[in-house]
Amino acid sequence: MNELKVGLAQISSVWLNKEKTILKVLDYINQAAIDKCKLVVFGEAVLPAYPFWLSITDGAVFNDQTQKEIHAHYIKNAVCITDGDLDRICKLAKEKSIAIYLGTIERPADRGGHSLYCTLVYIDADGNIRSTHRKIRPTYEERLAWSAGDGHGLQTHKLGNFMLGGLNCWENWMPLSRTALYAQGENIHVAVWPGCVRNTIDITPFIAKESRSYSIGVCGLFGKEQITSDIPHYDKMQEHCPDIIADGGTCIAAPNGEWLIAPISHQEGLFVADLDIQKVYEERQNFDPVGHYSRPDVTKLMVNRERQSLVTFED
Repeated sequence: MNELKVGLAQISSVWLNKEKTILKVLDYINQAAIDKCKLVVFGEAVLPAYPFWLSITDGAVFNDQTQKEIHAHYIKNAVCITDGDLDRICKLAKEKSIAIYLGTIERPADRGGHSLYCTLVYIDADGNIRSTHRKIRPTYEERLAWSAGDGHGLQTHKLGNFMLGGLNCWENWMPLSRTALYAQGENIHVAVWPGCVRNTIDITPFIAKESRSYSIGVCGLFGKEQITSDIPHYDKMQEHCPDIIADGGTCIAAPNGEWLIAPISHQEGLFVADLDIQKVYEERQNFDPVGHYSRPDVTKLMVNRERQSLVTFED
């Protein structure tokens, strides 16, 4: 498979509602299959939502009952993979023979089941979850809601003649994390974001030029109208929320850094593009950051991919 049709799903969550957001994700997977996509990508934390309330409700106030109640609601709507929360999505991936990158908020049982991680999940075209990349370092106010992940999910995945890898949001500014994926043969770099053109317009073509790979940025959308009355303290959120917080910015840059899809803002939808492995091979002729243009005898990267846990049981 020298060519790959990809679908970029720029959607808003049904904010803080796991069940309704899953149904929306399923709809977009079906649409991507109708469009004959072999890969569909969703934005950061789309299931069930990015924690936009933190910046508009004094999220850093310590031991505050309002923040506790909102956070408890977030936990209840987070994804527990071992409980089967992604089973319908995996089943549809297999049925439609389509691979999926899905930004989730994970509540993992292997870390006790009460803390949250920003996790990018890769599901292959056979419906198997192949990697769960927990964001290594949540950004700024995200640390009030999310825990720090580990290197276990720094993995790449073969799809036809392409090798996929992905990072969450500002992880894409971390050169060593990018390099860990480049070194595993990545030639499609997937960057997922909560949604802002200013985040994707510069780094997407930069990553393409640095890696000589296709560089994909997929974003979400969020506005005041998505704060509904079933959410704890929605009235306080509504009072302080701008009309638009996340304006999208989904895009694709070719391996030479030129736009295939320039950043798209203020528009929900599935955006489709055809990728050609030939373009990767052409651009690697004069630069390959982990191949002929590297010097492992001079500089070398060590990556710890062990899944971190507090306790090891010997029964």
